[in-house]
Amino acid sequence: MITIKDTNINLEDTITCGQIFRYEKEKDNSYTIVLSDRVVNLKKDNNDLLVTSNLEDNLENVVKKYLDLDRDYNKLNDKLIDIDSSLKNIIDECYGLKIINQPRFECIISYIVSQNNRVSQIANSLNNISKKYGKEVSFNNKKYYLFPNLEDLKNVSIEEFRNLKVGFRDKYIYEFIKNMTEKNIDIDIIDSMSSEDALKYLMQNKGIGEKVASCILLFSYSRFDVFPIDTWVKKYMSDKYNITDVKNIRKFSKEKYKDYCGLMIQYMFHYKRNKEI
Repeated sequence: MITIKDTNINLEDTITCGQIFRYEKEKDNSYTIVLSDRVVNLKKDNNDLLVTSNLEDNLENVVKKYLDLDRDYNKLNDKLIDIDSSLKNIIDECYGLKIINQPRFECIISYIVSQNNRVSQIANSLNNISKKYGKEVSFNNKKYYLFPNLEDLKNVSIEEFRNLKVGFRDKYIYEFIKNMTEKNIDIDIIDSMSSEDALKYLMQNKGIGEKVASCILLFSYSRFDVFPIDTWVKKYMSDKYNITDVKNIRKFSKEKYKDYCGLMIQYMFHYKRNKEI
């Protein structure tokens, strides 16, 4: 076990707010999460974070990067409040919420699967893919399965994906993997692109629309100037600003919150769905 001191993270909100799908809440209120190369258990102890894993190599750095613990969210929150002081209550309610840095390949597949899908079904589909094609690891006397990489999935057929309960998304996953295998798409080249160009690049793939592409960029590329718009965001924007059209919501948010619009929209989403009384 390692202890990461003074994390200022709301672990429950960060894990359960809809960013990731493959986790389990344990009886002691800790969370077990399958990362790209290991399984970790995370538990808050006051302001510290207790971490155990089946693989302890570089564990602290891996967890810090995954949970975005080295970013100064207090500074970002202060900037958002400077922009609009009426947001202070929402930001305070979401204190400790972090934007997770997910493994890119897994994140892209996850959000392709997420389209018009319930969270439980998304998790089930991803677990099915992992159990069939991923590496088995043991942790706390239980078997887990790492998410497979491109090499593991490059020869999987549409029918085989369909059998893993991914629904109509089978062909989208297959075509994305085919594009990566044939080097028609390079998910690392996105680092050198503007967020606008990155959205267009991802949306060239069938099954990746603007909402899915925005989730991918926010949750695995730390693009805080990009955000998805869902029912909860629409409701918040309608109630607070009387803005209903998706295009106008996006324009308003980018102009108002600028480089941190993705973070602010995530706060709005989380507040409207989970915090508002």
